[in-house]
Amino acid sequence: MQNNTHENSTAMPYKAAVFDLDGTLLDSLADLADAGNAAMKAFGFPEHPVTSYKHFVGNGVRVLLQRALPEDARNDENLERCLKIFNEEYHQHWNRKSAPYPGIPELLDWLQDQGLALAVLSNKPQAFMQEIMNHFFSAWKFDPAYGASDAFPRKPDPTGLSLVAEQLSVKPDEILFLGDTNVDMNTANNAGAVAVGVLWGFRDAQELTEAGAKLLLEDPMGLTNWLRTPQQDQTLSIPRRFSKEGCVSA
Repeated sequence: MQNNTHENSTAMPYKAAVFDLDGTLLDSLADLADAGNAAMKAFGFPEHPVTSYKHFVGNGVRVLLQRALPEDARNDENLERCLKIFNEEYHQHWNRKSAPYPGIPELLDWLQDQGLALAVLSNKPQAFMQEIMNHFFSAWKFDPAYGASDAFPRKPDPTGLSLVAEQLSVKPDEILFLGDTNVDMNTANNAGAVAVGVLWGFRDAQELTEAGAKLLLEDPMGLTNWLRTPQQDQTLSIPRRFSKEGCVSA
């Protein structure tokens, strides 16, 4: 078994799979929306349907709250007050409704069997991110797992992904970076990694394609089909879409 894994990883042109967290590994939208709406409600601001939070997330908690606040209320005082409530609520209820997306455990097992390194790069605050990873994803070795901190700028700045490449001793173009927003696609392209857009997350195919996705996945196991395809074409102006059944567009 070890010999097969080594042979597969040697033949594989990619050495690492780096994941965004929210909307990619974890369906966390409802818990994020609940915390955001608790902050809005606490200060008399309008609450939002859960689906609206698909467009609020992606650039960190502060930006999420800026987007959730009414335009005429987006000042530092309101932001700080809402941030305090959001953090308190999310800290207590981050795992009430969240769960890994269907197919993610199977994909992670397959990637590890092929010898690919696994890592996470998220704009979620480091403490929340690490707690979530320990709870939901301790069965797999994600190293490194980086969230938002003062150590480097947030995505789409490429610094974090470049640090991941350095820590894993791989070249940027040997990394598959999986994410569900334009922020993630821009991060991958800024760092020279392969931008893989996931369609089960918070944004749609148009946004991901316009942001430079090289590949679109209908479901997690679609990545395994693409990696088994001979002579993968990474230069298409319109990215191919793969599902667990195979290529669904070319």
